Amino acid sequence: MAHEPLHVVQVSFFADAGGRSPAQLLDAWSTLGAVADAACGAGVRVSVVQACARSERLRRKGVDYHFLPFGAALQPIRRHSAFSELLGHLRADVLHVQGLDFPRDVLALAALAPGIPIVLQDHASRPPRLWRRALWRRGMSAAAAMAFCALDQARPFAQAGLVDAATRLYEIPESTSSFAPGGQQQARHLTGLEGNPGVLWVGHLDANKDPLTVLEGISDAARNLPGLRLHCCFASAPLLRAVQARVARDLRLRDRVQLLGRLPHARIELLMRAADIFILGSHREGSGYSLIEALACGLPPVVTDIPSFRSLTGAGKVGMLWPCEDARAASEALQAIAGRLGSGLRAAVREHFECELSADALGRKLAAMYADVLQRTPAPMTPPRRRQADRAVGIS
Repeated sequence: MAHEPLHVVQVSFFADAGGRSPAQLLDAWSTLGAVADAACGAGVRVSVVQACARSERLRRKGVDYHFLPFGAALQPIRRHSAFSELLGHLRADVLHVQGLDFPRDVLALAALAPGIPIVLQDHASRPPRLWRRALWRRGMSAAAAMAFCALDQARPFAQAGLVDAATRLYEIPESTSSFAPGGQQQARHLTGLEGNPGVLWVGHLDANKDPLTVLEGISDAARNLPGLRLHCCFASAPLLRAVQARVARDLRLRDRVQLLGRLPHARIELLMRAADIFILGSHREGSGYSLIEALACGLPPVVTDIPSFRSLTGAGKVGMLWPCEDARAASEALQAIAGRLGSGLRAAVREHFECELSADALGRKLAAMYADVLQRTPAPMTPPRRRQADRAVGIS
């Protein structure tokens, strides 16, 4: 006898400051659709409820998207009748909330849907100031589970007394990527990317990404890698002048660093196919979207040894990890990877992506989490649904 799939409602309280339309948001916020599509592809029925200035319903790739003007910046859900009616109509088995920064909304959600397990997904949140921790503690205690790109990212919240001992923790990447490998020489011809090795940076030029340490590492590595070139793609750039000054005063950097600025997404994919090495110096990340994209292209990473990057690279199984702010270690990691290029490394990187970070892999992880949370939830459940949850997690 056929059984209905689990129905997960993914809820996002993030409000768009630009007031874009629902269709524009789906195009601009690729993760919104990528996570929903991944779960849907794994056999989960998915509905997305997204805060938006405009009310609208869309359906894409089997996922129903409901856009409503709710959330702290618009209207609290506890006073939003349309949100409450929609939630009752959807009859979710699990509620998956994007972000940890909405404790009031999570408490209201729990009150509107008693007995429905809530999963909170981290997106680079930090524990709040002391005076807000009581509210956060209440909000987090309403959740049956929390998901982090790396379990180590939960430690600051546990140390702050915000994570209930009964809360289940899962290691789930924030998103995936549709990028794919391609011919490197053709990509080099199309992009003009140069270097032996050709190194690619994709990230903001800010203190967290730490481009100055990376430049120091590039300069040092160039002593032994005379053909090295660094190509930098970035959007916001508060450190642009400092970066330009650092490049200008270093003879080993002047002809080796190209500042490309903001580029279309499709161009980034071509550059990742063309490059030999991907580099970032981040101090902290929720996950690292550009790193996920690099891995999707089979581009070996040389990135900082932070929790999310450790998780995404399989603890350095692919690429190299180096300590934050350690330019010498960055240089050594670059030289080590450069010595391994052409030895099947790109294929190994892509294989790792397929196994751990692809849409299929993310979908499997999400589906397993949802089924596990549902099976562990003590809330009343009809016998068929309970048996279905048991089967989904391998309980006979």
